[in-house]
Amino acid sequence: MNKTLRNPWTYFAFVLPTLLLYGLFFLIPLANSVKYGFTRWDGVNTPEFTGLANFIEAFQDERVWGALKNNVYFIFFSVFLQIPVIIVLAILISNIKRLKGFYKTTVFVPSILSTAVVGVLWSFIYHPEIGLLNQLLHSVGLDKWKHTWLAEDGTAMLAVLFTNGWQWVGFYVVLVLAAILGISREIYEAAEIDGATGVRKAWTITVPLIRPVILVIVLLSITGAMKALDIVMVMTNGGPAGLTEVMATYMIKQGTRLNEYGYANAIAILIFLFTLLLTLVFQLVSKRVEEVES
Repeated sequence: MNKTLRNPWTYFAFVLPTLLLYGLFFLIPLANSVKYGFTRWDGVNTPEFTGLANFIEAFQDERVWGALKNNVYFIFFSVFLQIPVIIVLAILISNIKRLKGFYKTTVFVPSILSTAVVGVLWSFIYHPEIGLLNQLLHSVGLDKWKHTWLAEDGTAMLAVLFTNGWQWVGFYVVLVLAAILGISREIYEAAEIDGATGVRKAWTITVPLIRPVILVIVLLSITGAMKALDIVMVMTNGGPAGLTEVMATYMIKQGTRLNEYGYANAIAILIFLFTLLLTLVFQLVSKRVEEVES
């Protein structure tokens, strides 16, 4: 048995299925996307090589930049609003003595729902006439706050962002909670002896010790925001007038509605490159901060 485990071909045999799946479902589609991104192709006829024409068109396309701006909104909402809420919820649940499992399950439930289900559910909540939100505002005498939430310029994007955050907060809370519960009780006891309690203990002990998990969540939030698609398609389909359009929905429309598959593949490549660039920048900034603090 030990001789078998020392054989490098043993490890290769276990890794090979994963490598095959990775190549089949990621590398080959990525290579095809790159190939077709340099062509004019309607999905039926023979692709016509056009060089950088699709990418030049994309950089001159105002709707591409508008969609990218909405992806950035997703990133900012996730990093600066959603993650602080996640940390606070995780700390509060970690301090609960009874029914902790109940609260963990409650916050995690939205994450196991299909995004289509979540989008339809919140579309009913935002409905201008029979929606729960406007009905609640009416019941407390705040009719002036009622809106056509998914059809107005000032509220449509915010409504989508809130819905997306509601779905994924619970998933990240469980990750942070696991990190908090992994902290030794002796550290907290020593801090309490030194007089650290409540908010001070959370800020000076808990948050620094779970920092690696927080960085992972930030990274996942950035990549997830750049891939945002289904929640927008279900709730607004990019409307009103493209104000909630993200790069992925614009890409889908170019390919399936206008049969501009070459241009759609070029946009897909740009999504990949923008995501890669943001990831690299975040990692460099995180590394630099760690070097300064150390």
